[in-house]
Amino acid sequence: MVLETQSLTRQFDGRIVVDRLTITVEGGEVFGLLGPNGAGKTTTIKMLTTLLPPTSGSARVAGFDIVRQAGEVRRAIGYVPQLISADGMLTGYENLLIFAKLYDIPRQQRQSRIEEALGLIGLSDVANRLVNQYSGGMIRRLEIAQSMLHQPRVLFLDEPTGGLDPIARKAVWDHLLQLRDRHGTTVVFTTHLMEEADAFCSRLAIMHGGKVVANDTPAALKASIEKPNATLDEVFIHYAGTVLEEGDDFRETARLRRAARRLG
Repeated sequence: MVLETQSLTRQFDGRIVVDRLTITVEGGEVFGLLGPNGAGKTTTIKMLTTLLPPTSGSARVAGFDIVRQAGEVRRAIGYVPQLISADGMLTGYENLLIFAKLYDIPRQQRQSRIEEALGLIGLSDVANRLVNQYSGGMIRRLEIAQSMLHQPRVLFLDEPTGGLDPIARKAVWDHLLQLRDRHGTTVVFTTHLMEEADAFCSRLAIMHGGKVVANDTPAALKASIEKPNATLDEVFIHYAGTVLEEGDDFRETARLRRAARRLG
C-alpha cells in the first residue's frame, strides 16, 4: 500500500470535518475522492500532504507517517492545489526551474528533468512564454509538471480540471496517465465530475458528512445500487444522500470562483 489511513479525523472549532477516515490505495492506482461540497475532501488532501495536522487517527503516505515523518512525506509526493500555483509573471521554464531548486534536484540534472517534463506535457514550444499568456489547460499541465519534477511516488490533485473545457480536461488527463505509466506514480484526486471519475479511477471513495460512505471500483459501485445501467451520478446521489451540504462560506466560494475564471 502506498497510502493508508486509520480513523483519520479532523475537527475545526469542535465540528468534525473528516470523521474516522479509513482507506487504502495501492501503488499505481488512480484513486478518486468524491463528495458534495463540505464533505471533507479538500481537508483530507491537506492532511495527507502534511499541510494540516490531523486531530486524531493516523496516515502513512509512501511508507511515512504524515505527522512524525512529514519531511519524508513531502519529498515523496507531488501536490496540485485547486488554486493556481504557477507564477504568471515568469515563463513556463522559469517556473519549473524554481520548483527544481525547491525539490533539491541536483544542478546537473535540472535541465534534463525540465526538458523531459516540458516534452511530456506538450509545452516545449511555449516554455519561454510568460505563463500569464497560457490558456487554462496549459497552466494546469505546467502545474502538473511542477509537481512531477522530482518523480514523486504519489501525486495529489485537488479538482485538477475544475473550470476547464472538455478539450483541456482531456489533454490534462492524457498527460496525467502518461506520467503514471512512465513513472509508476499513484494518482489521488478529488473531483465533482462523475464522468471523469468513471473514466479514469481504478477505485474511488464517496465522502458524505466527513465519512466514507462507499469505496470500490466504479463498476462495482454502479452494480451495488441494483439499478439497470446505473450511472455514477446515480451512485453519487444514492450514497451521498439527498440533503444538500452547506459547503464553503462566501469568502471561500469567491476565492474558488476567481481561480476558475483565471483557469478558464
